[in-house]
Amino acid sequence: MCGIVGMVSTGPVNQDLYDSLALLQHRGQDSTGMATLEGGGFHIHKAKGQVKEAYRTRDMRKLRGTTGLGHVRYATKGSPKREEEAQPFYVNSPFGIVLVHNGNLTNTRELTAQLHDQDRRHLNTTSDTELLVNVLARELQVAQDDKDFDPAQLFTAITRVHERVEGSYAAIALIAGHGLLAFRDPFGIRPLVLGRRQAGLLGTEWVVASESLVLESGDYDIVKDIAPGEAVFISTDGQLFERQCSPTPALFPCSFEYVYLARPDSTMNGISVYEARLRLGDRLAATIAEHAPVGDIDVVMPIPDSARPAAMQVARKLGIEYREGFYKNKYVGRTFIMPGQTHRTKSVKQKLNALPSEFEGKNVLIVDDSIVRGTTSKEIVEMARRAGAKSVTFTSAAPPVRYPHVYGINMPSSSELVAAGRTIPEIAQEIGADHLIYQEVDDMKDAILEGSDITELDMSCFTGEYCTGTVDQEYLDWLEGNQSS
Repeated sequence: MCGIVGMVSTGPVNQDLYDSLALLQHRGQDSTGMATLEGGGFHIHKAKGQVKEAYRTRDMRKLRGTTGLGHVRYATKGSPKREEEAQPFYVNSPFGIVLVHNGNLTNTRELTAQLHDQDRRHLNTTSDTELLVNVLARELQVAQDDKDFDPAQLFTAITRVHERVEGSYAAIALIAGHGLLAFRDPFGIRPLVLGRRQAGLLGTEWVVASESLVLESGDYDIVKDIAPGEAVFISTDGQLFERQCSPTPALFPCSFEYVYLARPDSTMNGISVYEARLRLGDRLAATIAEHAPVGDIDVVMPIPDSARPAAMQVARKLGIEYREGFYKNKYVGRTFIMPGQTHRTKSVKQKLNALPSEFEGKNVLIVDDSIVRGTTSKEIVEMARRAGAKSVTFTSAAPPVRYPHVYGINMPSSSELVAAGRTIPEIAQEIGADHLIYQEVDDMKDAILEGSDITELDMSCFTGEYCTGTVDQEYLDWLEGNQSS
């Protein structure tokens, strides 16, 4: 999971990119980078840390140009500690390409061998984004039939990228001297939305971003979600070209975006994240009523912030008082995307504090968006008990996470997942809860898709069914042994 944005403007784009990356900060906190296109050349700056830490005035002054892109990183491939693996990535031929990517490629072993043995391209990192930009560069070079740039050649290259690359990828690239390219994998797993605004007599300005909140903040009109397999190219003078580049596109948006990852004020694939979370709460309430001693529960409490909508609906549906018992330190990052288990455990204690007056002598029902490794959940239950809770019923607005997520979320190892190989009573014992209730898989799917024309979701971490059809047990075993979160 990362956040990406690209812009074609009529004026300097650096400040708008910075503001957009700040809005997308929840999608990645390891590192950030920006690139701008000025004439035929790029200006690039990338650094470890969050947006507010990474860019100084002197860095912003160097990022000249009216076309650019940016990235906030949450490491799912490669090392979060290496600044060399921060995005964007650059290759100098053909034309010069700078690229940012949100997602995970699942055939990195094969691509690495092909690039070395057949394409004679050197890789300097273990990042799958470097693989992607080199595959794109190779296919664009092959597609060229003359020395003049043609968007049709670009779309031919993207068709070949889809044929070679497996996994999830929403990507934005700058083509030196020509414009901005954006494309999405044939399953549309990771989000990408296109927006437009008028700059008076100066012309049309364009933006492509991971989430719609970037468009709304910048007063852009939402044009559309870029379709699975589709590519769009916007020239530096604002002309839009678009083409479907996959013969068999199918939309399987990631369910975890709606459960946890995206901001609630975003709309993805035409589905409001906030409204989806309210519906998740409605469905969860019905399951709680069936399995928990509801009459003995005194209060419903959310784990801030992403569980609030679901918790509000649970309290409303069950007729139980809603209270805020946990105070969140907003200056600590999201614990789920912290690199390393030790860091996550420490950050839970820094991020949340329980208010004893809300817990003392009460039977508490806690609603969280999901339970992944169990680290946060166990700490929260212990906090509630130390604050005086009489009993703790822990509930999750998502089903048990039992399988690795290979499409851009940092869950590569089933051994790290608290639900893998455990029954629900065993998970409750592991996190220390008196009762534990999960959302049902079908209820989650129905809640997210209600009122939408979309019929499928990627729910692989809940079901073990991988929508691309290219993930097998051999790959999962290799991932287990070669990548940790």
